[in-house]
Amino acid sequence: MPNTRALAVAGAAVAALGLSAPAAVAWDTPSNIVAMPSMIARGGQLTITVDGCRNGGTATSNAFSPTRLTPIRGANNTARGTAIINNNARPGPYDITVICDGRRLTKPQAFTVIGGVRGGIGGGSTTGATPTDMAIGGGLVAAAVVGGGVFWMRRRAERRI
Repeated sequence: MPNTRALAVAGAAVAALGLSAPAAVAWDTPSNIVAMPSMIARGGQLTITVDGCRNGGTATSNAFSPTRLTPIRGANNTARGTAIINNNARPGPYDITVICDGRRLTKPQAFTVIGGVRGGIGGGSTTGATPTDMAIGGGLVAAAVVGGGVFWMRRRAERRI
């Protein structure tokens, strides 16, 4: 009989710990901060969602200005905010730190800033064609002209026979 009591007490302790664990996990694991998209270019909009943030809060990072998190209606204890990535942010991974309901949580490497490209025609980081580009293009045009001439001469010779 003594073993049964010890087993019952141990079971009750495990159950009590199990019921209190979700509240502790809500702020102990950095997976409760979600940054979308996870890879973003400079100047892009980053959506930050935080679970367990009942009254809203603030999200900060070296890649963007402090951003206000507001509670989401209908979502239990979840807040969201939108941050604009600084134009001078260096490419690489960045952490997000959230202060919410008097608690502080940091998610390391929450998102990655990628190097942007110039949009529009070409999309490269240089303007105009380089001398190498011109030489390659000229060589391709010359090869096409020579190949077309050879083809035309062969066809012309076949008709004479």
